[in-house]
Amino acid sequence: MSAAKPTVAILATMDTKAPEALFVASCLTSAGTTPWIVDLSLMPHDSSGADMTGADVAEAGGHSWDGLAKMDRRAASDAMLDGAIKVVRGRYDAGELDGAIGLGGANGTTMACAIMRALPYLVPKAMVSAVAATAAVQWYVAEADIAMHASIGDVALNRITKAAMENAAVGVAAAACHRASKASETENHPPLVAISSFGGTAGCVDRAQALLEAEGFEVILFHASGIGGRALERLAREGELAGILDITTHELTDFVTNGVYDAGGERLTGAGAMGLPQVVVPGAIDHSNFWAGQAPERYRDREFFQYNAQNLLMRTNGEEMAELGRAFAERLNAARGPVRVLIPLEGYSEHTKRKTYDLAENELGAWKQPETDRMFSQTLNENLTTGTVEELPCHINDAEFADACVAAFLEIIGSAPGGTRTSGAA
Repeated sequence: MSAAKPTVAILATMDTKAPEALFVASCLTSAGTTPWIVDLSLMPHDSSGADMTGADVAEAGGHSWDGLAKMDRRAASDAMLDGAIKVVRGRYDAGELDGAIGLGGANGTTMACAIMRALPYLVPKAMVSAVAATAAVQWYVAEADIAMHASIGDVALNRITKAAMENAAVGVAAAACHRASKASETENHPPLVAISSFGGTAGCVDRAQALLEAEGFEVILFHASGIGGRALERLAREGELAGILDITTHELTDFVTNGVYDAGGERLTGAGAMGLPQVVVPGAIDHSNFWAGQAPERYRDREFFQYNAQNLLMRTNGEEMAELGRAFAERLNAARGPVRVLIPLEGYSEHTKRKTYDLAENELGAWKQPETDRMFSQTLNENLTTGTVEELPCHINDAEFADACVAAFLEIIGSAPGGTRTSGAA
């Protein structure tokens, strides 16, 4: 944490946004913080006012500012980002940065958000952007905690847009000041445990959460919608978690099938990389998610269920279950901490009570397909070389399955390096 007044970085291309950056700097100063302007301009220019010049940023990335001008725009942006991330993250790691605010259109938003994503969770971050309200916002923010502020008009100095920039600046400044004021406080928190959740696994998740909280743990839930899984993995790698009860690993199904809730290939790796105790369940891997009316052509003959107006669920087949078994094993085999896999033989989600349909809404058969699901457990057992696998004769949302998951977790967290549980409480 920076000394004296908190410091807030302003991330902007000073060749096009210098007046706006200086205006935001004045807002931050008035709000009790020290502004630090970082120039993200790709081309050399004469505009002054930056505390960290574009030349300095380019040099930090191993390039000269003049050299960037000879690159294509994508390569120049990547080079500038390398340098900007190094200087901004470096200043944070040195305890000299307390927040960040970005200004820009599409390219400025892309660059500023990428820099802010390199900062840890809970560091105040805001982006004032002309594209804040577009569908592309998910690509700018990803799993980070960046507050997006629509500039209303283009990012420029007029009474409307100035008010939008001032609102964002005051918000970041207030958060930075609050965070700085608490930096010296010593707080004793219970160990934090992550649980992955989804509507189809809610029965198990709710009971497991209650049981863990009764044991003295603090629980954070992550909705398995792609971004949720990415956030879970990131929080694990940032060292914030004591362990993971990964009840809803459904995002790996969407990774295999290119569904809309894909959390990427790093899913199910964070806990292992950090040596954290993890209990893993194939929760909701019995389906992929697609937007209604947008099932890929190659899946047109598959089994579906229209979950709501937005979500179309596709029943996982045997080949995909086998691929998931291999994917789980590959990731868990690399784990440096204790691993338990629990498999509910009576069904992986609440959807086992439903029927399947074709895209014309003709009924096809039962969602519950034990032989199909068995391909997962069979392939997992053939390939897993670490931890243990336990198959239980119950449904994922049965109380006894949640109880078994929590019991397994309490057992392994006690044996994990740095385990904190003693005498039934954490």
